[in-house]
Amino acid sequence: MGRSRRTIPEELLLLALDPTTGTTAQPQSLDLGLAGAQLVELALAGRIAPDGDRIAVVVPRPTGDPTLDCALELLRRRGAPVRAVHWIGGPRLGLRQTYLSHLERCGMVHAVAGQMCGVLPTTRYQATDTEISREIKARLDSAIRTGVPPDPRTAALAALAHAVGLGKHLYPGNEGRSSRSRLRDLIRHDPMGGLVAHAVMDVQNGVAAQPRRSPAPTAGRQATAGARPVSEPTRGVPMQPRRGSMARAVAH
Repeated sequence: MGRSRRTIPEELLLLALDPTTGTTAQPQSLDLGLAGAQLVELALAGRIAPDGDRIAVVVPRPTGDPTLDCALELLRRRGAPVRAVHWIGGPRLGLRQTYLSHLERCGMVHAVAGQMCGVLPTTRYQATDTEISREIKARLDSAIRTGVPPDPRTAALAALAHAVGLGKHLYPGNEGRSSRSRLRDLIRHDPMGGLVAHAVMDVQNGVAAQPRRSPAPTAGRQATAGARPVSEPTRGVPMQPRRGSMARAVAH
């Protein structure tokens, strides 16, 4: 593979890959999760830090990972701390495909061409070494089973896996209910992972940007009859994408 450590976006994507079908579970929310996983990885690398519910660049020096460095540069260009929900909810066209292609170059997956309905070309991705995915899940299993606080990387991965809805993929059925509950509880063990995971869920729930309301008129300043109430504009608040409108990557 050429590297001793996998990044959290890579591990999240490997967890989501179905070894049988070669598709990714929860593809729409996974796109949000990958954007959030980049933030966690940059924080662990000491490049960014949380500032309340915002993300601030503290060291703009590149990490050496092209995909992470692209995200870091975009954050740097903002010039001021950005709310996590605004960053995660922004356009992330092709991010999942970028990571799938990266995993293919690293030899961790291989592309399988096919057709949908016998007409539309599709590409699915199969893990070349399922032991890697088993090792990643074993870390989550250990944290769930033992109750011992996991390391920050595992805690953040668990938080993101829960946020994008991978719980039912990793621990299906009624027998997996308690494991899914414990997976959710691991969110508290890493502040940055928790911040990002909650931001991912907020974007999915459509509460990423709440416009302010104008103050109600006082008794001495009642609105005149027929006057239209003036609402405060929500300038600078980017629109959040609806779940159904997210771009679909080649692998689904």
